[in-house]
Amino acid sequence: MERSAGRSRRRRRRSRPVLGATLAVATAAALTVTGLVSTAQAADINNAKNAGFESGLANWSCSGGSGAAVSSPVRSGTSALKATPAGHDNAKCSQSVKVKPNSTYALSSWVQGGYAYLGVSGTGTTDVSTWTPGSSAWTKLSTSFTTGANTTSVTVYTHGWYGQAAYFADDVEVNGPDGGGGEEPGPVIPAAPAGLTAGATTTSSVALSWNAVSGATGYKVYRNGVQATTSTGTSATVTGLTADTAYQFSVSATNAAGESVKSAAISARTAKEGTGPGPGPAVPKHAVTGYWQNFNNGAAVQKLTDVPADYDIIAVSFADATPTPGQVTFNLDTAGLNGYTDAQFRADIKTKQAQGKNVIISIGGELGTVRVDNDASATAFANSVYALMQEYGFNGVDIDLENGLNATYMTKALRQLSAKAGSKLVITMAPQTIDMQSTSGEYFKTALNIKDILTVVNMQYYNSGSMLGCDGKVYSQGSVDFLTALACIQLEGGLDPSQVGIGVPASTRGAGSGYVSPSIVNAALDCLTKGTNCGSFKPSKTYPSLRGAMTWSTNWDATAGFAWSKAVGPHVRSLP
Repeated sequence: MERSAGRSRRRRRRSRPVLGATLAVATAAALTVTGLVSTAQAADINNAKNAGFESGLANWSCSGGSGAAVSSPVRSGTSALKATPAGHDNAKCSQSVKVKPNSTYALSSWVQGGYAYLGVSGTGTTDVSTWTPGSSAWTKLSTSFTTGANTTSVTVYTHGWYGQAAYFADDVEVNGPDGGGGEEPGPVIPAAPAGLTAGATTTSSVALSWNAVSGATGYKVYRNGVQATTSTGTSATVTGLTADTAYQFSVSATNAAGESVKSAAISARTAKEGTGPGPGPAVPKHAVTGYWQNFNNGAAVQKLTDVPADYDIIAVSFADATPTPGQVTFNLDTAGLNGYTDAQFRADIKTKQAQGKNVIISIGGELGTVRVDNDASATAFANSVYALMQEYGFNGVDIDLENGLNATYMTKALRQLSAKAGSKLVITMAPQTIDMQSTSGEYFKTALNIKDILTVVNMQYYNSGSMLGCDGKVYSQGSVDFLTALACIQLEGGLDPSQVGIGVPASTRGAGSGYVSPSIVNAALDCLTKGTNCGSFKPSKTYPSLRGAMTWSTNWDATAGFAWSKAVGPHVRSLP
């Protein structure tokens, strides 16, 4: 969803490696096999430093904080690299390696997971790379390069691919003449972690985070002096605690050399019993969802009580990320909302719920980056969202992550949240059109993974340009065919019709492109539920239980005199 008016968020598809690149890699491999490219000699050494990531990310630099040393999976030793592409970042991790001029080196690495590339630049002759589209087992990537007459260092790198899963790398080798870097020093015992803080708490858990320690490959977390859990990142959640009880926590850093002394201890108390939200109102068979803006971007500023009764689900936009991966919080923009106080906001949530409406917290948006890509961040996400539900009374959560989503760990996070919140939990999703073109996409996989607890997917039918419909034809946004033919992909891809909604802007100012009039939205709803008012595309069957429609946002709807909700709201309620 967009924070700025009229700004286009159309995502260009980045091209995959083309046939020419594949042939080039195959040719290089063939030359190596036939001996036309000289191979490393027995006396050669591995010039890469921290090649197995046993000292964390020492000697390596990863773009956008995308890399981390993990303890599983590893090919050898105790650590490997995990790097996660997100948005426009392909998770590139690189190292400067000293080499000799006019020398040939064999470059290799073992990789696993999503798309993985291995390459070298700055050779002074021809830079090379090789890649694999992904593997569930360790696969060796190999190539070779020759340095120029004046080349004394090169940059060796790995990276993934945009929108793809995380990749793992281990045992990088740059075998050839010693470039003068000297022998790699072994790891030393790391320093004690600093910055230990407690985050979200529940009746049985406390979320913790701390600063990264150079050279650490893992961390041990202690509760009252006894080890409670371990982590490969800088956060962990200690579970199995007693409600309304104070605990002492500390953390140490570890690597192959040993364990550091413990950090300074902190105290944290678990939540009291009975402080969570009660059961929320049932979501109607056919429902209208609207996003309420917790910021002022030129649209009408609203209190929650200003949202019309035509809206059945109100998604508060947005939660804010914290320094702890996966953890979120919420900060009401009192200044931007003309003095709307926190106390008024909380009271208005209860008022809306008394009117039979569900108020949920939305995660993400155009600018929001919340990364859930491992067990620790999944737990931090679930705990922090549930803490917000306890604190404010939200009925559920909306997933609007437009900068990358990991199906495996978001599934874990939402199932943990469901276990805490119970059967009345409302879960909505707002993927972009590109995210729901195939059941192999991370968003689509997440929706199918949680189908038993999912309320509705309100895909954003805007800011996308032309897209494929379920019949394989290309449709332009802004038409009834665009809405129906793309909804068909979800309906025939495994989602229940009650879990599919049509998401559109409330006015021409609500999005960069893709606005359709309310009459087009209503025609699409009729086409999908009753087989009437269709365009050139007509689905092979009808879906009478289709959930309804969504709009960005209630504020832009208000700016346009509520033209959208006045037309679409009654029509949704009249569906079969």
